[in-house]
Amino acid sequence: MKILYGVQATGNGHITRARAMNKAFQDEQLDVDFLFSGRARPDMFDMEEFGDFKCYQGLTFVTHRGTVMPLASFKNTNFRQLYRDIRAINLSQYDLIVTDFEPISAWAGRAQHKKTIAIGHQYAFKHGIPKVGDGLIARFFMQHFAPAEITLGLHWHHFDQLILPPIAQTYTEAVETIDNKIIVYLGFENFEDIVSLIAPFKQYSFYVYGDFSENMIDSSRNLRHIKLCPLSRDAFKKDLASSNGVISNAGFELSSEAIHLGKKILVKPLTGQMEQSSNAKALTQLNLGTSMQHLDPMVLEHWLSHFKGKRIIYPDVAAAVVNWIVSDREACPVQSLQSLANSLWDKVELVDI
Repeated sequence: MKILYGVQATGNGHITRARAMNKAFQDEQLDVDFLFSGRARPDMFDMEEFGDFKCYQGLTFVTHRGTVMPLASFKNTNFRQLYRDIRAINLSQYDLIVTDFEPISAWAGRAQHKKTIAIGHQYAFKHGIPKVGDGLIARFFMQHFAPAEITLGLHWHHFDQLILPPIAQTYTEAVETIDNKIIVYLGFENFEDIVSLIAPFKQYSFYVYGDFSENMIDSSRNLRHIKLCPLSRDAFKKDLASSNGVISNAGFELSSEAIHLGKKILVKPLTGQMEQSSNAKALTQLNLGTSMQHLDPMVLEHWLSHFKGKRIIYPDVAAAVVNWIVSDREACPVQSLQSLANSLWDKVELVDI
C-alpha cells in the first residue's frame, strides 16, 4: 500500500502528530509520502524524518498579538494558486490519501476519486463536544477545509461520541520534575507582552520557546529566571518532561502531551479562533487546565500557586489507527471505527499524582 499523508503545517501540533504517525507507518513497513502546506519550507524545523516531502503554500491565517485577523488572512491567501496545486498534483500512484486537516491532499483526493481518511482534532467538531463560537461560518470552515470520506476526530475525552483519544508523543525517559520550572510556548503572542507577563514571578524559571534570533537570546541573559530557547523538538520534549507546567496558546497537541505527562496547563486561546476557544472551554470543563482570555498576571499568579496537573495516560493511538487502516476499514468503516474507539478508550488511564 502506498499512501500520501497531508499535514497542515501552520502550527507545530499537526507536525507533531505526523511524527507519531510516521513511526507507526514505518513499524508496519508502509510506503508513505508526506505533503505539508500552510508554512514555507525554511520555517519548518527538525523535518529530516519525513524524507523528500512535498511543500505547498496551502491555506493559513494571519495573527497579530494573539488575535486572528480574518481580513488579512483572506488577503494573504492565493486562492488561484491553491486551485492550481489541487488540480496539478497527480495521485495515481497512491492507494490511499490520509489528511491531517490539510486541504490540498483532501481536495485532490476528492477530485481524483481516491479513498481518503482524515485524522485530527478538527474532525471532532462534527460531533457533540464543548464548543465556543460555533456559528455558520465556523461550521462551514470545519466541514469544507479538508473534507474526507472517513473522519477520525481526536479529543481528550469521548463525550459519548465516536471520537478517538489524542495522539500524544512525549519524552519516554524517566526524568525528575523541577517544581519551579515552567515551559512557555506562546507562538502567536507578542514577545514583549510575554516577558511583561512572566517577569514579576522571579521565584520560577521560565523556559520560553520561540523563533528567537541569537541576538535576542544573548540580550535576554540578564533576565536570570527567563531562558529563551530556540525551536527544537527534542529539547522541547525534554524540558516539558522535567517541567511542572506549561503556558501556551490553546492548540490541541501540546495540551495533549502535557496531560499525558501530568503537567498543569494554562492556555490563552487565540482571539477569534473557534477551535482554540473551544479547546480552552473543554480543558476547564474537564478540570484539566486553566484559561485566560488575555495575558493576565492575576490568572497566572493563581495558577502558579494553586493549580495542580492531572495525568491521563493515553494508549498508542497512532499504532492502533495505522493497524486499523491496513486491516479493518474496508468491511464496515463505521462499525470498525466504533470498535477501534471503544478499544482505545478502554485503555485510557487516569493516574493520581
